[in-house]
Amino acid sequence: MTLLGNLVRRSESPVIGLKVSRRAIIDIGSNSVRLVVYDGPRRSPFVLFNEKVMAGLGSALGDTGLLGVEAMERSMVALHRFSRLVREMDVGHLRCVATAAVRDAKNGPDFVARVRSEADLPVEVLSGQQEAEAAGYGVISAIPEANGIVGDLGGGSLELARVRGGSVEAVISLPLGVLRLADVRHQGKNALNQMLARSLKKAGWNAVETGLPFYLVGGSWRTLAKFDMALAHVSLPVIHHHVMPPERAAYLLRVTSHRSKASLKLVPAISGSRAGTLADAAALLAALVRQLGSSQLVASSHGLREGLLYQDLPPAERALDPLLVAAEAEGEAQGRFPGHGVLIDGWIAPLFADDTQYGRRIRQAACLLGDVGWRANPDFRAERGVEIALHGNWAGIDIAGRALLAQALYANFGGGSVLAPGLSALAEVSMLERATQWGLAIRLAQRLSGGVGGPLRGGRVRIAHGRLELCLPQEYARLYGEAVQRRLRQLAQTMSLEYGCVIES
Repeated sequence: MTLLGNLVRRSESPVIGLKVSRRAIIDIGSNSVRLVVYDGPRRSPFVLFNEKVMAGLGSALGDTGLLGVEAMERSMVALHRFSRLVREMDVGHLRCVATAAVRDAKNGPDFVARVRSEADLPVEVLSGQQEAEAAGYGVISAIPEANGIVGDLGGGSLELARVRGGSVEAVISLPLGVLRLADVRHQGKNALNQMLARSLKKAGWNAVETGLPFYLVGGSWRTLAKFDMALAHVSLPVIHHHVMPPERAAYLLRVTSHRSKASLKLVPAISGSRAGTLADAAALLAALVRQLGSSQLVASSHGLREGLLYQDLPPAERALDPLLVAAEAEGEAQGRFPGHGVLIDGWIAPLFADDTQYGRRIRQAACLLGDVGWRANPDFRAERGVEIALHGNWAGIDIAGRALLAQALYANFGGGSVLAPGLSALAEVSMLERATQWGLAIRLAQRLSGGVGGPLRGGRVRIAHGRLELCLPQEYARLYGEAVQRRLRQLAQTMSLEYGCVIES
């Protein structure tokens, strides 16, 4: 049973009490027209449906100042389809937004009127500031601790947003979309750098702090990050939170500039629609890194659309942890025992009081996902746990965190005290060993309780005088059987402790 199957028609999430309904964003961009339908918890929604049409609305804008006739017709065909789909899918909340191409084109208002009347869609034309703010909040929704500059490169414009402390502090929108960069670069070797410097100075952004992370948003820069992963042969090519050193931008510019469009198309990570503009996207990134003195480059899978959803949330829901919300929803959908993950987390927490905040979040997520593998073949449950952790569409977690989550689930689902293959390349061995302890503690709790709450509420585990002790009240004393003893012993061995059971009167 999937998360989708459980949550699609629920009005309330069973544990976290968040409204669950289908929401959709139709994004009329300069390059593409896209429909994304979301479901699940509002704070950490999953994508139910995603379709785009490369309509190229902004392709002729630089030459004519107009949206092209053929591009508008392609867009209208897509928008008629999307309008029908959102109604058939029973979407409860729809936002249809248009960005730079429609905003800047002389015939943009006519196109908007046509979309509203013919496709019956409530189009909003976002200002450059609104577009930048949405991109900034999109990154915050997936990386709550983000502190730096978000750059959203679209077809018609570049938006920059200074993010810190869960807020967007300053924004700027520049006419440097990927469809316009070729013309700028053809003006001379330093034309792009000079234009960027003038634009930043005019907007007051030349005095922005240097040494900050730069968060990459937009299809062109995400493709560039995918290309970087392919070049580096990374062992876990997950786009979200892929980190590059700042000098990597100049390297990617050199590589893309010396490869033909045809050769770039042969790279699996690069779509044909992006290959022709990849060098331009790299050139702009390299120029920005020099101007802003960026400390590192961080790819984000969340951007404008996710930011629009996040902005619609009340403050209490914005404050929720996206990883834990998603893990809880997935655990409740696929697990056997509602609410058991939360109970297990509280039960094992005293054993790991010295975990950092970073570690506590991953441990909590492992507890919430602690029963998602039960339907898998028993011989492959441990591998199933690794797959869920490494390949799940999680937000609020970096690559090392995915590895720790994978190791905890691997141990919990029967992998024992050994490290799962390949994880030592993604996280420190000492942290993976701690994650093994989390997994074995979860496994102990599940075996002791049998999925019910009484034994965990009545009993406890503790470390006392160099011993790992399972403390049970008299009424639960007979639960300490051979299987429970075996799992207690295995956990104690990984923690280099003696062990025993204490029956409390």
